Order: sequence, then structure tokens, then C-alpha cells
Amino acid sequence: MEDVKTYQKVYSEEGSVSFGIFKMEDIYEEQNGQPDEPHRHSYYTVLIVRNANGLHKIDFNTYELQNKQVFFVAPGQVHQVIEKEKSVGFAMTFSNQFLVENSIPLSFIDSLNLFQNYGQSPPLHPTDKQFDAIESFANQIFDLYYSNKNMRCFSIGAFLKLLLIECNNICSINPIEMDVDTTGDNLIRAFKKSVDKNYKNEHSTTFYAHELYITPDHLNRTVKAKIGTTAKEYIQSRIIIEAKRLLYFTALTSKEIAYELGFKEPANFSAFFKKHTQLSPSNFKKNELYS
Repeated sequence: MEDVKTYQKVYSEEGSVSFGIFKMEDIYEEQNGQPDEPHRHSYYTVLIVRNANGLHKIDFNTYELQNKQVFFVAPGQVHQVIEKEKSVGFAMTFSNQFLVENSIPLSFIDSLNLFQNYGQSPPLHPTDKQFDAIESFANQIFDLYYSNKNMRCFSIGAFLKLLLIECNNICSINPIEMDVDTTGDNLIRAFKKSVDKNYKNEHSTTFYAHELYITPDHLNRTVKAKIGTTAKEYIQSRIIIEAKRLLYFTALTSKEIAYELGFKEPANFSAFFKKHTQLSPSNFKKNELYS
């Protein structure tokens, strides 16, 4: 099987590679209602859905498309939108380049609870009032994007930041504990980066704690407080997601994937995979291929 399709450039009618925004209803008509193949981007995607009926698959988890939702897809995540009828809303994409060029620190995105959650990426379900606020920001961005106003990209960046802050305020879970100070944000960013760099070879919480010069208990408490899972669960979710991608989108055997992901014995990988998915690697691949 061929590797999953990866879009490197942000969709843009003006040739920009850093930002784009489109109406979901226009995309539906352009594609004649046909879903795209599962794919991933090298940039961020936000779907602001006013009305919809269908499914949104993100990293092999399936979510119902419903009214008044907001989805967040991080770079590298595999996703597919399957609409049963025309959706109404906005599809917005932006790259790290856009953030840098418009004075939005990359650390701002890293500090949000919106992107890069391995394992589950459920949509936000704002209240009517909250959704109206988010949609208002999206409308402002859309109008600016298709205008010729001076410094429009800076204006878009400002509204994008407000939109993301509003969304982050809605989804904040497990408020930070009193004894975990604001340095926890920096710790989470460093932990996520270390996991992305080392997960194929290092599976233990102790390794990452040592890398960050803290105790495993401190790491676990901070990760739990900030993103709602233990450090071990986060590491395991990262491994499972990559295993699913390799099983579905490559021709590698289960044995080859086991070694690729740092398991000394293929049987250990199979047991680990089945424990977390309730399926053997081969059955998972069969189920996804024929679902």
C-alpha cells in the first residue's frame, strides 16, 4: 500500500503557503460531495462547523459531524471528512511560517490544549453564545483574507489568536494544581518535543524525566494537571498512533514495525498493541482496509 498522502502547502487561491480559509459548503460543491482520501498536512487545520451531518476521522478515531462543533487537526495527524450532506462552516489552515511572520510565538500554540493530543482529538461543543463568538472571529478572518486591506495578515493573526484563546478557554480541563506553577507550560512543551524525538526508542517515563532533569513523579503530576493523562499514557498513545499509521499506510510487516518502534521482540509489540486497541496488528489492518 502507498504511504498516506501528505499536503505540504496550505490551500490558498493566492499561492500563499502559510494561511488559507474556505467555506465548507464551497469545498463540498467543488468536490461534488465526494470525500477526500485519508491524508495529513504539514500544517494546522481548524474546522468551525455550524451545520453538518457525517463523520470526521482523525488518527483512526471516528467522530460524528454535528452542528456547532470545532475540530483541531495538528500537523502529521491523518484525517478524513465524510459528509452525508453539504456542511456549513469554515475550514482554516495555517503553518508555523504564518505564526512566525505575524508575531505569534510557536510557544503559544504549544501551550494550548487544542492540538497534538495523541489518542483522542474530539471536537469542542461550545454553547450557542461561545460558538457565535468563535464564528464571529472566523467571519472577520474570512473577510480580511479576501480583502486588500493594509496589514491584513497581521489582522488575521490577531483574530486567529483570539479565536484560539476562546476555544482553549472552553476546553480547559484539570485546572493546574496550586503546586504546579506556570513553568508547567514549558515543561509540557519540552516533554512533547522529547517524546516526538525519542518515542521509537524510549518508552519509559523515567527516561523523559531524566531528560528534563525532574523526578518521574513531578513529570506525571504536571502532565496529568495540564493535559489530563499520565506521562506514561501520553507516551503509549504516541506509539500506538504511529503503529496504526505504519500498519495502514505502509507495506511494513508487523515484525518490521515492532523493530521500527523499539520493541526487541515482535511478540511484545503485538501484545502491547492488542492491550491498547483490543485487536491484533493484523486484525486492525484488515478492519481498517475493509471498513
